[in-house]
Amino acid sequence: MSSSTFRSLRGYNYRVWAGGAAVSNVGTWMQRTAQDWIVLTQLTRHNATAVGIVMALQFGPQLLLLPLTGWAADHLDRRKLLMVTQATMGTLALGLGLLTLTGLVQLWHVYVFALLLGCVAAFDAPARQTFVSELVTEIDLQNAVALNSTSFNAARMIGPAVAGTLIAAVGTGWVFVINAASYVAVIGAMKMLRVHELYLRQRAVRTRGSFLEGFRYVWRRPDLKAVLFMLFLIGTFGLNFPIFISTMSVTVFHAGAHQYGLLSSIMAIGSVAGALLAARRDKPRMGVLVVGASVFGAGCALAALMPGYWLFGMALIVVGVAAQTFTTTVNSWVQLSTEPAMRGRVLAILLAIVLGCTPMGAPLVGWVADTFGARWAMGVAALSGLAAAIVGWRYLSTYGRLSPAGASQAKPGSWDG
Repeated sequence: MSSSTFRSLRGYNYRVWAGGAAVSNVGTWMQRTAQDWIVLTQLTRHNATAVGIVMALQFGPQLLLLPLTGWAADHLDRRKLLMVTQATMGTLALGLGLLTLTGLVQLWHVYVFALLLGCVAAFDAPARQTFVSELVTEIDLQNAVALNSTSFNAARMIGPAVAGTLIAAVGTGWVFVINAASYVAVIGAMKMLRVHELYLRQRAVRTRGSFLEGFRYVWRRPDLKAVLFMLFLIGTFGLNFPIFISTMSVTVFHAGAHQYGLLSSIMAIGSVAGALLAARRDKPRMGVLVVGASVFGAGCALAALMPGYWLFGMALIVVGVAAQTFTTTVNSWVQLSTEPAMRGRVLAILLAIVLGCTPMGAPLVGWVADTFGARWAMGVAALSGLAAAIVGWRYLSTYGRLSPAGASQAKPGSWDG
């Protein structure tokens, strides 16, 4: 890899932030793995719908709280806001861990903690995404976004595998407690930042109706409508990996906790590769989005047909590369083409789509897995990738291969989203 791939790490603030986030990301993936496992194998009898409900409760607040979360990211001090949200999420992880260690945990407890975590994360996510723009120059923003994705998915390689081993050795409760401790790293990193070296961007003016301005801004931008609709399709019906991997692992391949965690780590190999490839690109392109969506659909179809555990894992690498290429390119497109004063609100819409639409998609995909089998659920993901690719091709046929800068100047035409 060229040194330019990691150029954002030359800055002190981004380097400190990335170090703390890496530790916290590992803990987050450990908790996600343990949470899905305890619901699927200890609190229910392999009920994929229950896993879908947990996902819906955890990600639903991204939609419900959208008027507040985007406003907070654009108007409040993001560094201070992140310190509050990270401390709160650590406290919630500790609470669920103590319930599990004492043997008192029930399914409804997991539902409640998932909902509370989702409410806090709804404020954390857009603030964290936009805070990256204060750590690096505008020139390095695409690279910083991609490196963030690399860190998150490198943690996906480590976290689930470690969680699977710990679950088998000491139980799920300790996994939650360890995740709670990991938040100390990112809070400490926030305190170590050189505040005077932050690249403070233009703040939004506090006016009535400022929340609706985000939607009006997107509606005037054909490129953002196309990109976000593609994200809606794949985010709602395709990015339900906890359901796909857990049900394929348990019901098709009859694997244990260690093998389940290993599958998540295997897919993360592809995700890291996709993120690093994105870090080498100077600008996101619509053609990359179309290819990413197409390969995602083909990879999911291939994974659904795999006869064995290891072949399924190899197909997941393809899915990981495609999914990360697509989502990182979407994120970069939105950040680079959106005015700084609108960035928080538009990113909140993006995050509401990729995370908040899970309440619609996850229970449906879980029902498909319970009713027709896990392979058919992966078929739903394959169709979502194909549909997103068609949307991208339609945009390209109307506006051509525009970069974010060129697309932001395009006038609305026949493409209506």
